[in-house]
Amino acid sequence: MLGATSVIAKSAEDSKPKNVVPGSIGEPMVISTWDFGVRANTKAIEVLKAGGTALDAVQQGVMVVESDPTVTSVGYGGLPNAAGVVQLDASIMNGNDLECGAVAGLSGFENPVSVARKVMDDTPHVLIVGSGARQFALSKGFKERDLLTERSRAAWQEWRLKQEKKERTEDHDTIGMVAIDRRGQMAAACTTSGLAWKIPGRVGDSPLVGHGLYCDSDVGGAAATGIGEEVIKVCGSYQVVEYMRQGVHPQEAVKKVLQRVLDRQPNQPERWVGFVALRKDGEVGYASTNAGFQVAVADLTSSRLIAAASLR
Repeated sequence: MLGATSVIAKSAEDSKPKNVVPGSIGEPMVISTWDFGVRANTKAIEVLKAGGTALDAVQQGVMVVESDPTVTSVGYGGLPNAAGVVQLDASIMNGNDLECGAVAGLSGFENPVSVARKVMDDTPHVLIVGSGARQFALSKGFKERDLLTERSRAAWQEWRLKQEKKERTEDHDTIGMVAIDRRGQMAAACTTSGLAWKIPGRVGDSPLVGHGLYCDSDVGGAAATGIGEEVIKVCGSYQVVEYMRQGVHPQEAVKKVLQRVLDRQPNQPERWVGFVALRKDGEVGYASTNAGFQVAVADLTSSRLIAAASLR
C-alpha cells in the first residue's frame, strides 16, 4: 500500500518547476486532482506495477472515486442537478493514437468512465449523451442503480431551501488523471457529477476532449478541474499539452493557460480553474487560479499529496 504525505501549507517552493518524483520515459507514473486522487493513484499504480497499460490504469484509478459515496462531486453519491437527478460526465483518451470516448448527462450508472471506454472501443464515435448514453450503457451490459445517496438527497433538499433565501452553494471537484506506463504510453481520464445544482442537461468540460483532458504520448497529457465553463473557453487541457509540445515546461504551461483564464475574468475569483500535467519524461506541472487546490502524484515507490501553487 502506498503511503501519502499531506502538504497543507502553500510555500514559495510550490511555484517553482520541479520533478515531484523522478521520471523517465517508460517509468510508470500517475498524477491526479484533489486529495481523493491519492486513492485513485494507488489503484492506478497497482495496474501499472502489474504491467498494465496506462489506459487501464486511468480507467480503474478514477473508478475508485466514482464508486466512493463520500465523494460528492463524482459518481455515486455525487450532488444532483437542480431537479434532484445525478447526471454524470466522463471521458477517457489513449495518448498513443488519440482515440477517445466520452459520455455526458448520463444518469443511473456508477462508473461512467467505463461507459466512455466502451464508446471508444466499440463505436466510431467520441461522445454519446443523455438518453442515448443510457441506452448504449444498457446495451453493453452495465447495470443501473440509484446514484442519489441519503446524504446527497439531504444536501439537495437543503439547497432548495437556500435557493428560497437566495444563498449560493457550489461543488465542482472533478477527478482528472494522467498516467504513463512501462512502454512510455500515456492516457488520461476525467469524470464528474458536474457542478452541484446545475440546470438539468448542463455539461461542463469533463467529457469534452481537449477541454477536461487531452493526451498525446509523443508529448504528455493534462486534465482540468474547477468551473468547466471557464476551461472550455480556453480549450484548457489541449492548450497545456500544446505548450509542452512547444518545449514549455509543464509547470509553466499550466500557468500560461491559467493566466489566460485570469486575464478574461480578473474580477471574478469564484470562476476558478486548476490543471495537472504530466510530460512523457516524467516532468509534472500543477497549479490553480485560486488557493486550495491539491494534487496527488505517485510512482512505483512513493505517493504524495501536494498543495498546488495559485496565481491569485
